[in-house]
Amino acid sequence: MACNASKTSLLRAIAKRGYATCPRPVGDLSAVNVKVLENKLVVATADATLPVSRVSLVLGAGSRNESYDIQGASHLLRLAGGLSTQNSSAFAIARNIQQVGGTLTTWGDREVVGYTVTTTADNAETGLRYLQDLLQPAFKPWELVDNAKTVVNQLNAVTTEERAIELVHKAAFRNGLGNSIYSPRFQLGKLSSESLLHYVAQTFAAGRAAVVGVGIDNNTLAGFAQTLQFPSGGGKAASANWYGGDARKDTTGHRAVVAVAGQGAAASNHKEALAFAILEQALGAKAATKRGTSAGLFGEAVNCAGGVGASVKAVNASYSDAGLFGFVVSADSKDIGKTVEFLVRGLKSASVSDKDVARGKALLKARIISRYSSDGGLIKEIGRQAALTRNVLEADALLGAIDGISQSQVQEAAKKVGSSKLAVGAIGHLANVPYASDLA
Repeated sequence: MACNASKTSLLRAIAKRGYATCPRPVGDLSAVNVKVLENKLVVATADATLPVSRVSLVLGAGSRNESYDIQGASHLLRLAGGLSTQNSSAFAIARNIQQVGGTLTTWGDREVVGYTVTTTADNAETGLRYLQDLLQPAFKPWELVDNAKTVVNQLNAVTTEERAIELVHKAAFRNGLGNSIYSPRFQLGKLSSESLLHYVAQTFAAGRAAVVGVGIDNNTLAGFAQTLQFPSGGGKAASANWYGGDARKDTTGHRAVVAVAGQGAAASNHKEALAFAILEQALGAKAATKRGTSAGLFGEAVNCAGGVGASVKAVNASYSDAGLFGFVVSADSKDIGKTVEFLVRGLKSASVSDKDVARGKALLKARIISRYSSDGGLIKEIGRQAALTRNVLEADALLGAIDGISQSQVQEAAKKVGSSKLAVGAIGHLANVPYASDLA
């Protein structure tokens, strides 16, 4: 079946330009152009560092939209990037994109599912044609059966740390944002084509989606976006509620991984979200060196606990209407209880010095510059911003906003975490792992 995108004169301009477009120098921060179409679909573009076009279709179809009976649907949507659509077979998609040296990748989280096609600038039209097709997945029963092993392999590849973070979300939100981004094992082989197509009809809405590109003209991408046909449905995700409590899973071995979190910031509250991002870096986002200890208060707490071989990092997740902030720690089962208690004591102390804030700002700026100066990092960053907030901040504006956050605002963020009901997610040898009520 012919694709409407191939008939768009704007897209044909891409092939004529080819490599004539001068990319931005590597490391430079690109300006971002944002346009909102009449159907509320957000289109955002930025210049590339290479003569390569990247375009992402970002849909508000993350796992928070799943009901109990359809858990795992968003996981299968990510898998659907390699399956047949109603217009093209899986073979045709793979062959034609690879024929022009392109790739099609998928990604997602609790809020969104993203499909990204990457091609050379003179072959962008081919990539856009098959990206458009992904709005109409087929979910053929035999393809779901054939790819069941892929889902199992992906579940087996989930690290223990990731599983602890999934569990702390479950404890914190129960459902909605508490749904895992991975399919539960009890759902393997249970989701029918009809159930998945119904999920698509409910979540693929222009008002909750974005089309973003790096290395492609804004008018060209807007012309492509106007050809996209979204389902007429599109319900809104239920509001998130914070509960706190415990979600635990005992396994064999001599180590335990524990994630503890309190309430964080919603992405819609931009200043508070930035304050939490600074706090994350200040308390210890991750070790600066391989096999090193995390800098900041969390690293000091682990050292004070005396646990040998313990590792810790801050966890900060901001969603459209809620957030989660805390830490995840891995240690020997005999040391984990004391280590968690010391870390929670630090989390509840709400003590952040000027020096901590200055370090947090510097680390956060470096992280943002790294994302915005890399084409691959940039497209995910602007894609998530566009889908969740319906706007995209340029790097300079974001860096300026970070400078505008005061120590008192970061201190308030720390107090919010310390005063909230804690959620605990734990996996491993849990004999000595405290419950949330023990940490209150």
